[in-house]
Amino acid sequence: MQVVYSRCAGLDVHKKSVVACVITPNNSRGWHKEIRTFSTMTKDLLNLSDWLTSHDCTHVAFGLYWRVLATCF
Repeated sequence: MQVVYSRCAGLDVHKKSVVACVITPNNSRGWHKEIRTFSTMTKDLLNLSDWLTSHDCTHVAFGLYWRVLATCF
């Protein structure tokens, strides 16, 4: 599989928290995955931004899974 973005993150957004997963290349030709949870308060969202920047994250993707489930019922 071809790598399109080598430093990216996925966000799972909830009412009171955001779970973030950053995937970056590691030195042994593999991948490093790190997961952290942040609250949705402004200070923690700024910490999330700093954390993503510290990993040189270039792209972020997120989804609203509850909307998909809500349309099924």
